[in-house]
Amino acid sequence: MKKIECNLEANPFINFQSARYSMSARIKVEKLWKWCRKNDKSFFIMSLGCLMNAANSVPELKRRIINGEAVEFDSLEGVSPIMDENNKIYKEMRVKIPHEFESIAEWHDYVKNLSDDILNGEKEGFSVEMKKRDLESIVNMSCIPWVDFDMLTTCVVDGRAIQPLVTWGKVNDDYEMSVSITVSHIFVNGRELGHFYENAQREFDKFD
Repeated sequence: MKKIECNLEANPFINFQSARYSMSARIKVEKLWKWCRKNDKSFFIMSLGCLMNAANSVPELKRRIINGEAVEFDSLEGVSPIMDENNKIYKEMRVKIPHEFESIAEWHDYVKNLSDDILNGEKEGFSVEMKKRDLESIVNMSCIPWVDFDMLTTCVVDGRAIQPLVTWGKVNDDYEMSVSITVSHIFVNGRELGHFYENAQREFDKFD
């Protein structure tokens, strides 16, 4: 990570009880949905990759306040809950960014194998407590595949938390999927959220 020029004392949101806020919007996912069916790939994993790429494309989403200074991580890995088929085992995994792999298919298989190994107890899951996650170069990801939601609120562990949380829902009959993102207004404004959604749509449209 690197330090960035930012006058935190002059930031209008720095002394708010909580500067965190959320936005939800729908994106079209038909191309990726059909690509996954054709190539026998997990839509959940591929969506995770698309949304991780979108988050990493916006510098403001990679910013944090550490030891009283504004910093920006080079990239954000993804942390996501995972469950077994019977919904009895619930753990978290931390995955590398897709760009570290030669192909998206190779990254998909890496995530699938990692998830299986964690659920089988062969590898440890991610276990950093919520209040310390700002110190990690991560974006928190969560999927609610049972609900085609219009909006979403999120739990607030610490109103001063900066790290983003991305949640996506069920794909509806029109191949639309709601994506919610929670951020801190200290670094992220509406323009940056617009860039996130534009880039997310571009990621999902890559799969013809």
